[in-house]
Amino acid sequence: MELATTLRGHTVHNAVREVGINPNYWYPVYWAEDLQPGQVAQVVVWQQAIALYRTPDGQVYAMEDACPHKGVELHKGKVKGDRLVCPYHGWEFNSDGQCAHIPYLPPNQKLPCAQARSYPTRERYGILWVFPGDPSLAEQVAMPHMPEYDDPAYFQIPIPGHFHAHFSICNENTMDVFHGYLHENLQGWYDPKLLKLKESPNSVLAEYEVNYDGWMTKALGLSEDGGKTTRIVSVHYQYPHYTSSLEGVSSLYLNRLPVGPKETRSFSILFLKLPLPQWLVRPIRKPLMLFVRRFVFMKFLLQDVEMMESEQRVFTSDPKRRYVEINPAIIALQRVFLRQYEQFLQQSQGFSESFSGAIASADVATSSEGEIPQPEPVLADSARRSVDTSNGRGEL
Repeated sequence: MELATTLRGHTVHNAVREVGINPNYWYPVYWAEDLQPGQVAQVVVWQQAIALYRTPDGQVYAMEDACPHKGVELHKGKVKGDRLVCPYHGWEFNSDGQCAHIPYLPPNQKLPCAQARSYPTRERYGILWVFPGDPSLAEQVAMPHMPEYDDPAYFQIPIPGHFHAHFSICNENTMDVFHGYLHENLQGWYDPKLLKLKESPNSVLAEYEVNYDGWMTKALGLSEDGGKTTRIVSVHYQYPHYTSSLEGVSSLYLNRLPVGPKETRSFSILFLKLPLPQWLVRPIRKPLMLFVRRFVFMKFLLQDVEMMESEQRVFTSDPKRRYVEINPAIIALQRVFLRQYEQFLQQSQGFSESFSGAIASADVATSSEGEIPQPEPVLADSARRSVDTSNGRGEL
């Protein structure tokens, strides 16, 4: 749906600052090169602690970071073949999370029914991804597509990000091209204009016209003398991740990891078309990447981080404070956050109702295992309010 690009006031509904995630998507959790064979790491996807491990043959698996025996964190254990071994009693769990061996149990004795939840995982674009939702949907849900990743014409810069702020605040920062004022000392963009705006149930696409001048235009080949140049910036939010491109210059993929209500990480990759020949770039690729990331991109990012974390602190101190937004792209983005969470809640409610019916008819007293599996917790109930997320007029 194409929306008006007029800048006018809208009241922001604070539910967007407390909304949970729709877990039925692929989320980035770790840089692939940082998890070596035989290593285990703890990652967190929206308050779900997960033990991520790589086997000696390079395969990556993920399971809940709690041993079904005593609840000890499994990431403190070790890798044995394709199994993860609990550090407390040595119970071994295979890649599906099923208990496969207990060292002090007689060989002929049947293993107890002990199952840790496992998660679908993938390794792509130098990033490890986990699907924290319904595993039956994992194959149906597309991952972000980065066609520049294997194109030698592009210079690649991986960019980690860590923000003490809700994911909505972080994502609005990316969509909000009007904040170029913040970066004026870095000779960032200026005089932005919103040209196009489109919204779908799970995406927002905005196109802005921006101006650059100074040393950066010369360094990026936008202008020979550093004079003023006008370009189109396209920002595409496809829940829960971003693609942003600067006309003829770069593409930026911001892959978001919502850790919790006040913490977000990002695993981003910037692709640049440098005005330099490949033979010159190739031998200095890594030091050049580190230089550009540290002395150019991170300067912009750190200014953004300061603003995002300030916004979170003020909201936390007064959740009832009212805010006014004039950028319709931000309002559209907020609708997507709320709509996706409502969609997940509706799917979860259907599961919970069917689960409750099954439990009610079960004879608990004669259960052979003596345990009843529990449903997954509903996320961020405080955000479940009466909000019209289908409105296409640019208002919540």
